[in-house]
Amino acid sequence: MDQEMSTHTSPQPPVLRENRVGGITEITLNRPEHYNALSEELLRSLRYTLDDIGSDKSIRVVIIKSNGKAFCAGHDLKEMRGRTEKTYYQDLFQRCSEIMITMVKLPQPIIAQVHGMATAAGCQLVANSDLAVASTDAQFSVSGINLGLFCSTPSVPLSRNVSRKRAFEMLMTGRFIDAKTATEFGLINQVVAPEDLSSTVDSLAKNIASKPPESIRAGKLLFYQQLEKNLSQAYAIAGEAMACNMLFDDTREGIDAFIDKRNPDWTSD
Repeated sequence: MDQEMSTHTSPQPPVLRENRVGGITEITLNRPEHYNALSEELLRSLRYTLDDIGSDKSIRVVIIKSNGKAFCAGHDLKEMRGRTEKTYYQDLFQRCSEIMITMVKLPQPIIAQVHGMATAAGCQLVANSDLAVASTDAQFSVSGINLGLFCSTPSVPLSRNVSRKRAFEMLMTGRFIDAKTATEFGLINQVVAPEDLSSTVDSLAKNIASKPPESIRAGKLLFYQQLEKNLSQAYAIAGEAMACNMLFDDTREGIDAFIDKRNPDWTSD
């Protein structure tokens, strides 16, 4: 009995979080044996983690990555297949959509660090992130159509990141695209060798984290607000945002430093 207890290991949490120096935090999807499929437990944990991060002003940049061979294989189809109630699926997809909305509303920029495959809702996570860097071994698809399930919710961020025809082609064919093609489509920012993935994302995160956090938060909020407005409305809220931004202490310091030809001394948290 004692031997059995000593060799028993507790299951690993589906989402890991590590706060690093410099205001950077890492979220790691941690179901490698299931290709990080989005189980109900993982979705709950991810929502809790994002909510906690959003209220922490000491965090400036978020990195989403994963353990194992894949970034994320989408929803956990084995878990889903056992249910037959429409209300279950409505609730599941609503909870997933709420996570995606939370990501956009999060004050901190989110960088997806992608290796291996990112399919269906996994591709949705990439498209829904503010920035994305992938290794050359990464592959992307919204492949639900191959199973008779059109990737409706992934289509929302996908169609807002790549051109209509590219998005429609991916959704209708379910075919995989490689990282180079994903860059050309506008789904990711850049593609690097696998051994350079972590350092490249780290460099990008540090670059953003070095900027005044108040301006970063205001900038992300404005960026997504204006996208959903017509041209006149977009310019109206953008002008108001810039007027407010001009009054930030760090903005005044940044302009003074530029005029004085020196490095700025940021003060805000």
